[in-house]
Amino acid sequence: MSNEQTAVLFSKVCRYFGDVKAVDSVDMEIREGEFFSLLGPSGSGKTTSLRLIAGFDRPSSGNILLYGQDVSDLPPYERSVNTVFQDYALFPHMTIGENIAYGLMIKKVAKAERENRVTEMLNLVQLTGMEKRKPSQLSGGQRQRVALARALINNPKVLLLDEPLGALDLKLRQQMQVELKSLQKRVGITFIFVTHDQEEALTMSDRIAVFNQGKIEQVGSPAEIYEHPATEFVAGFVGTSNLIRGERAKRISGSDATFSIRPEKIHLTTPLEEGPDVIYADGSIRDVVYLGLYTRYLVELDGGGDLVVVEQNLHTTSMDVTLLKGKRVHLSWKKHHMRPIGG
Repeated sequence: MSNEQTAVLFSKVCRYFGDVKAVDSVDMEIREGEFFSLLGPSGSGKTTSLRLIAGFDRPSSGNILLYGQDVSDLPPYERSVNTVFQDYALFPHMTIGENIAYGLMIKKVAKAERENRVTEMLNLVQLTGMEKRKPSQLSGGQRQRVALARALINNPKVLLLDEPLGALDLKLRQQMQVELKSLQKRVGITFIFVTHDQEEALTMSDRIAVFNQGKIEQVGSPAEIYEHPATEFVAGFVGTSNLIRGERAKRISGSDATFSIRPEKIHLTTPLEEGPDVIYADGSIRDVVYLGLYTRYLVELDGGGDLVVVEQNLHTTSMDVTLLKGKRVHLSWKKHHMRPIGG
């Protein structure tokens, strides 16, 4: 990765609001051309970090570099970045074409070139022929594409996206996740995406920075973040994870060191064959939740404590799984699926 250029660099960046440490000494490197997500709960520092990159806010201390240039004190219009917001911020009285061309109009680009560029952008976001419509005549997904086209027409080096899919319903949001990732690959520029939705981040990102209380807990690829969580927070926030510690960990693994095990790694209805690399635990099914594609079981372990287990419904129906409530079970999982946390 050393030959890749750094698009955005945070060096010990802090942003304080009185006694609140919104961003607390953050170091972060975002590479040119990657889809990088800032993931975390509300108040974790991800949106403040995005605003600092955009220039809407300035760091209390530390430095922000954009392609090697220190932009910490530069206003937004002097940075080669554009932002797409959750509410799209389209001008309702303007046509789609006028909305997309707005940035070029401010820069006094000639009308003929503006029209050519608008046509290119409409083709890019699959809205060809809609330049005469008003925003009110478009669906939520189409309005989002217009906002993207308006941001991209200025040829920014970095595109910032502040929860742009948050206003869409689930099915459209999932569709737009695929479209947004595809669009990023086509234009080839750096996308920095803020979200609190773990599935969204896992679906689209090349890498993810997981924020918590103003700090970054872990940076890595979706697979690294999910399969190898570095902290208890990451294990619990990104997907569902069973955290086992203390006496319960010692009973199961022989060590009281904290570890995590993902629910889908645990075998319940089809136990693994015994072997030196297999861990076992006995218990009773306390609750069953049928979710169509899969079923979630809450298993109360002998000796205390619960484990969440998820199994795909390959051969079962809702009637089958609900009958398992209260049944004794023999759980098993591969030892290498246990992830040590901390230390």
